[in-house]
Amino acid sequence: MTRTLRAKVIVPALVGAAAMAVATVGGMAGGATKAQDSHATHVNRKHVSLGVTPPAAGTISEAGSSLLYPLWNLWAAGYEAKYTKVTIETAAGGSGKGISYAIAGTIQIGSSDAYLSSSDKHEDPTLENIPLAISAQEIYYHLTGIRTHLKLNGKLLAEIYEGKVKKWNTAAITKLNPGVKLPSIPIVALHRSDGSGDTFIFTTYLSDTTKGWTTSVGYNTSVTWPKGADELAETGNSGMVAGCKLTPGCLAYIGISYQTQALGDGLTYAQLENGDGQYVMPNATTIAAEAAGYVKKTPKTGAISMIDGKISGGYPIINYEYGIVSKKQSSSGVAKTVRSVLEWAIDPTDGNSAQYLDQVNFRPLPTSVANNSYTQIEAIK
Repeated sequence: MTRTLRAKVIVPALVGAAAMAVATVGGMAGGATKAQDSHATHVNRKHVSLGVTPPAAGTISEAGSSLLYPLWNLWAAGYEAKYTKVTIETAAGGSGKGISYAIAGTIQIGSSDAYLSSSDKHEDPTLENIPLAISAQEIYYHLTGIRTHLKLNGKLLAEIYEGKVKKWNTAAITKLNPGVKLPSIPIVALHRSDGSGDTFIFTTYLSDTTKGWTTSVGYNTSVTWPKGADELAETGNSGMVAGCKLTPGCLAYIGISYQTQALGDGLTYAQLENGDGQYVMPNATTIAAEAAGYVKKTPKTGAISMIDGKISGGYPIINYEYGIVSKKQSSSGVAKTVRSVLEWAIDPTDGNSAQYLDQVNFRPLPTSVANNSYTQIEAIK
């Protein structure tokens, strides 16, 4: 499999944020502290810092999820400022490529919004899906002059993507949004053309909320979309934002790390109905509420869907962002550096701190989930 990795590029909307991250962490360059250099047994991992393995020198390649891509750029800048002998190459391309590249062994870290399927694990039993942070997905639309956060739900979204609801002023939408004067223009439903974790979590939400979607379409990183809707296919989250900006009447599912870019391009996001029947906005409080309902349910492998739980106040489309990594690396030096990068990423004093996560609207891992991720990372040899 041919691998195409771009040089490290910051998403345009995040250039200032990334520069701020580099400036903030730059003072830490020149070596880790004694505590950070320690890689002891960490029996009690509920301490403020999990501990970061000092890396070997070299280059680590990461690629995949476009939702995680902006954060990886921030992480790469912060980590390289601290550990100057390591270079992290980052690339997007979609979660499907992140998984397939990891299976092929052409990168060290695949990024994915979706956990590994049984067929993925069958292809390479050494692969782990390691939770790195918590993200969310937003539903955007382009309606000139309307900044109201419309109420939408899974059943209605499914009917739009099935071509059953074709115009914005259809009764099914106006009934949920009394007092909002919606235009009589076609709804253009955007979906991803690439293998996408965003497609995985969006179609999971539709499957969980809509009778018949599972059997007619299902959920995956790529699906066969129903015929009949006015639709467009776009590549990556940045493509979804750009396509929606250019298409009045569009509807699009977009990862929350692109919120600044989407809002700057004149798009607006919706309130979504959760499993408890409430319409909620995506924000730090509602994402954290949803995540809290899944902490005890999260297995040690990290493989779980956190979509549409019956959780009061929870935003219904959230997920763990995963590092897809083989436990068997090409050398002990590479393994040591991969461990170091991932440990740094999940440490609440480093990559999982507000300094990085707030810039892309992500939430940190709960302590027990971070502990399990740490155990998975230690298995990389």
